[in-house]
Amino acid sequence: MILTLALLAPLATASAPSRAVAVEPVAPVTAADRVLGRADAPVTVIEYASFSCHHCADWHNMVFPLFKQRLIDTGQVRYVFRDLPTNPPELSGPAAALARCAAPGKFFDVASVLMHGQSAVLNGGDQQDWYAPAITASGRTKPQIDACIALPATRAAIQRDIQTAVDAGVTGTPAFFVNGRLVADRSLGGLEVAVRAAAAAR
Repeated sequence: MILTLALLAPLATASAPSRAVAVEPVAPVTAADRVLGRADAPVTVIEYASFSCHHCADWHNMVFPLFKQRLIDTGQVRYVFRDLPTNPPELSGPAAALARCAAPGKFFDVASVLMHGQSAVLNGGDQQDWYAPAITASGRTKPQIDACIALPATRAAIQRDIQTAVDAGVTGTPAFFVNGRLVADRSLGGLEVAVRAAAAAR
């Protein structure tokens, strides 16, 4: 089975909340979240990202390695990745599902492959060529990935992430919450400042 958006229909991409809708605090971390870092880290950073967002790919390819080294690996931060598929949905939806269907412990490997390969597919490369190395990194076979993507629970999990983003007032990707507070500066330095402030405020 070829990965297509049809498997995810009607998966909606994110839209800005109406002004009449009250913005709620970002949803707390649950067992369904994809997490890196110590559970007892003093600061939690939640990122909403899309696999078809070039700003997200830039952050993951250039900033995330140092962010992980300095903040996650040192026990200062628990990092959470949440899906917020953006245009074009025929790329972001299936990619989000593919990553979510990875074997335990393999999500971030798949995410890295997808982010690094994003520019090629956005510039007209073959979609299946983008997926193939991600499937290899997933720890699953292609039939296993296809079967998982077809599950209603997979679509529902992505929809839950989208809804928590909309409820929290997220209007674009990537978006970062540091201990529940939306942080505008997504540079490494900006996030380090926010993490230090959040740790000091505990």
